[in-house]
Amino acid sequence: MKTFDYSFSTLGCSELNLHEVTDLARHHGIACVELRTLAGTVDLIAALEAEFGSPDRFATFLTGRNLRVAALNTSVRLFENGDLSAVEPFIPWAEAAGIAHLRVFDGGGQLSAQDMSHAEKLLSDWQAMRQSRQLSVDLMIETHDALADSRQLFAFVERVPTARILWDTHHTWAKGSDLATVWQNIAKSVVHLHVKDSRLDDAGSRRYVLPGHGNFPMADLISLLRSSDRQIPLSLEWERHWHPELPPLDDALTAARSWWR
Repeated sequence: MKTFDYSFSTLGCSELNLHEVTDLARHHGIACVELRTLAGTVDLIAALEAEFGSPDRFATFLTGRNLRVAALNTSVRLFENGDLSAVEPFIPWAEAAGIAHLRVFDGGGQLSAQDMSHAEKLLSDWQAMRQSRQLSVDLMIETHDALADSRQLFAFVERVPTARILWDTHHTWAKGSDLATVWQNIAKSVVHLHVKDSRLDDAGSRRYVLPGHGNFPMADLISLLRSSDRQIPLSLEWERHWHPELPPLDDALTAARSWWR
């Protein structure tokens, strides 16, 4: 059974507008994208307003191009922000286009009991607001900082079992956690995945490389996902916006075909 949709983040092609992103996706036979950057900026809402003018026109464009957007990615950090008000501008665009999730970062470092309690309250308040406004879109929390530590991640999903998790598989793996162990503990919470590849250089630093050219255990991850009965976006997060020395996303998507087979 197919349990994931192949996707990519626009972080790898931040210079493109959405019309151009759509052409790139079609070239690679991909029908789902994750929006983090557009037209050279991480100010996603400003870029969408400049290109489409309104959420309704954005939604019409996606329907006409048969393109699904898996997520709109914010820069909000759950464990560092006092509230979640910064996600508000994203909501009309997500609702109009039927986008399932808004990404927020975890943020933070070594989490205290107070950190956990604060995050739990923020998410509870979000769900109450979401229900009162009858919103379809939900938040998903990326395992980027504090939650890349598997022990903290497991404690968090146990404490807040309704939290939706964007599992950055590379981040937890690079910190020494076995993919199977992480999946066993968080599978019910995972709604989206990031993948990328890397290898250690001569100085012992981890460097991003084209998919299949490093030592990320992609075959193991695919095997785990195929044991699931849920359909989960599997998104190549090619971080060229932050690492301009990397090859173009077009090259990375071509290389990633060996992973998808």
